[in-house]
Amino acid sequence: MADTPDSATEFEQQRPRLFALAYRLLGSAAEAEDVVQDTYLRWSAVDREYVATPGAWLAKVLTNLCLNRLTSARNLRERYVGPWLPEPVLTDTAPLGPMEVAEQRESVSLALLVLLERLTPAERAVFVLREAFGYTHRGIAEVLNVSEASSQQLYRRARAHLDRSRRRFEPDPAQGALIARRFFSAARTGNLVELERVLAADVVSWADGGGKVTAARRLVRGAPEVARYLAGWMAGSLPGLEIAIREVNGEPAILAVSAGRLWGVMVLEMMAGRIAALRTVVNPDKLAFADSQLCTTA
Repeated sequence: MADTPDSATEFEQQRPRLFALAYRLLGSAAEAEDVVQDTYLRWSAVDREYVATPGAWLAKVLTNLCLNRLTSARNLRERYVGPWLPEPVLTDTAPLGPMEVAEQRESVSLALLVLLERLTPAERAVFVLREAFGYTHRGIAEVLNVSEASSQQLYRRARAHLDRSRRRFEPDPAQGALIARRFFSAARTGNLVELERVLAADVVSWADGGGKVTAARRLVRGAPEVARYLAGWMAGSLPGLEIAIREVNGEPAILAVSAGRLWGVMVLEMMAGRIAALRTVVNPDKLAFADSQLCTTA
């Protein structure tokens, strides 16, 4: 059946939810957009007389396309240069769905998306569908073509893997923005004493340059070491750098823009009123989506 204006409109109504699902499954905004487009191509070719529930049909097609990509992506990430981080997405404009409660923010946090990389593709799909989208195990079984018992088993395994490493998520956008400003001011002026005050004693810093941009290829741990690293990194940053504090993946973040282009994103994970982790993405390939978001909101 050829695509029609009505079917195109129906797909566009589903697009935001499909993108939000694909991003959580893949950790890549660019890949999520590709998978959504592939889903549309299948939607435009299917006979809608045999599609009882369009939303469920689309979610099933998209999820299985993501599972195929996850299998090959794991091999690529094993060869990645330096720490791997997901693509950052500005969430103060709600492209990934509502961010009204802690669970909704955690579902897109860089910390959780990194942990999801430890799961098998099937475990990840079950966890995301259950935790982020509220699917029943019966619904998940229909999406993945497995039994309800298998869905429950996959979910238990996923939770067991993740709970060993997950930290309690403490979203407080107002406090987070305030700490981010204090943090940036101290880093920019090289005030190590003030920097250490806003950092947790066991703070950890990740930097993802992908071998394309200079970035630390090992984790930096501890408040004194992270403070010195950040002060030195900031001192060597690009001239004319403009800074903005925005919400990225449900957490406060510092965006660095130079010559009209997004140069880096530093996401701050808060714990007990201090910065417990910093995840910095400077790989230009991973900044294209966030850069396009900046252009549309400027």
